[in-house]
Amino acid sequence: MNKRWIIILIIIATAAFFRFYNLADAPPGLYPDEAMNGNNALQAISTGDYKVFYPENNGREGLFMNLQAISISAFGNEPWALRLVSAIFGTLTVLGLYLLTKELFNRHIAYIASFLLAVSFWHVLFSRISFRAIMAPMFLVFALYFLWQALRSKHLLPFAISGLFWGLGLYSYLAFRIIPLAAIITLLAYWHFIKKDYDHEKYERVKMDIARGLVLALFVAALVSIPLALYFYNNPGDFLGRTGQLSIFASENPALTLIKNLGQTLAMFNFEGDRNWRHNLGGSPMLLWPVGAMFVVGFLRSIFKCLRQWKRHGHFSTVQTLLLSWFFVGLLPVILSSEGIPHALRAIIIVPVVYIFAAEGIWWLYEVMSREYRSTDVHEIKLRRLKISESNIVAGFAIIVFLGAIAIANFDKYFNKWAQSPITAAYFNKNYVDLGKHINNLPIEVKKYVLVNAGGVLVNGIPMPSQTVMFITDTYTPEKQKAKNIFYLTEEQFVKTRIERDALVLPLEQR
Repeated sequence: MNKRWIIILIIIATAAFFRFYNLADAPPGLYPDEAMNGNNALQAISTGDYKVFYPENNGREGLFMNLQAISISAFGNEPWALRLVSAIFGTLTVLGLYLLTKELFNRHIAYIASFLLAVSFWHVLFSRISFRAIMAPMFLVFALYFLWQALRSKHLLPFAISGLFWGLGLYSYLAFRIIPLAAIITLLAYWHFIKKDYDHEKYERVKMDIARGLVLALFVAALVSIPLALYFYNNPGDFLGRTGQLSIFASENPALTLIKNLGQTLAMFNFEGDRNWRHNLGGSPMLLWPVGAMFVVGFLRSIFKCLRQWKRHGHFSTVQTLLLSWFFVGLLPVILSSEGIPHALRAIIIVPVVYIFAAEGIWWLYEVMSREYRSTDVHEIKLRRLKISESNIVAGFAIIVFLGAIAIANFDKYFNKWAQSPITAAYFNKNYVDLGKHINNLPIEVKKYVLVNAGGVLVNGIPMPSQTVMFITDTYTPEKQKAKNIFYLTEEQFVKTRIERDALVLPLEQR
């Protein structure tokens, strides 16, 4: 087998290991938002109504839940069956990042970027949680990969495939809707490049080829998104979800909030990250410090390359324009919101490009360590070539050791420090899962009242926290609740309800 394929398979196998290993127990518990997805999937299975959009819990695009329905049908209503879909998307993202980075740079930077993503604590964490947001970076890297292939080859097929992924991305996560802006900025940079560097005849020919391709891509994307567009046309209130509630423009001083958000968001990579334990290890930087340092190097080099290209050729580098616009446009959903800043989940769309920057920084370091020596003396050239070969080996070995150390550190951070922490168990409501399993072991003839003594968004009149118990016991619908003798009461309903003498009252929260 070709050595390159062996390396790729090792990277993908590493990504799969980090995402599938011990998926049944890490993370512990099942957060109600995850359970809501599972209950929608269970309902779709029982009714055959696989929705484009599920309006409960502030609304969610339906693709993820419909795919989870397939997993639940095969493996049952287990938390890990929900998270299996996330793990698959997370692993595929690593492959997509390799393909994209290889197109943009070379296979060496692609190896590094995809390996960093494969072992990334940030990406691994969301690849093991049942949130639909994990689909967004996967659809994006493949959309950009085929778009870049299309711009190089001018063939229509990659334009069409790119359009397919852009259309599917709209079914993934609210933050994806803004990212086409980065593609538009990149296309404008590319258009400026060909206009500057090509003669008139070639420019006109390439312009027509690209214009045809982009029309096809837009047509395919529009075709794919028709069901979702029709839903929003008929239900315009669901289009923005909670965006209006979370916008900085709802704050007293939007300008000051924007500046503060930008500073905190940029600081999350190397200083203080997301403080929500469902998203991170309680405020720790989103990147391990060596990776964070290389990210800064790669990011600054990207800006420098872009400016140098403008100075020398009168246009920006298309590659660097893509990376920088991806990064800054992808941050907009974070810095324009007013809740939980910095927010690792809303920034998930930029995770791949962060590791491209880090890989650029690491590759620059490798080149510095193994830089060629130029001389005109024949004897000195032979001697220096030998030393260069030796330095290449040493530098390459150092990079491998560095990446291995990063993998070990991230494994320890996720599986030991984060997944086994009682704080994580509390954030993922492990007590709700335990209650659901306890109810499953009770005799069906015993009447069971679940006292939902926890607040949250109401779903069918019952607060959201009940969703976890409903999923574990498969009692999302009134019909199933009646069949299994399980009933859910709010505290207000409980006071007004006559409880039978032999019935069990099971409070959601022990107080």
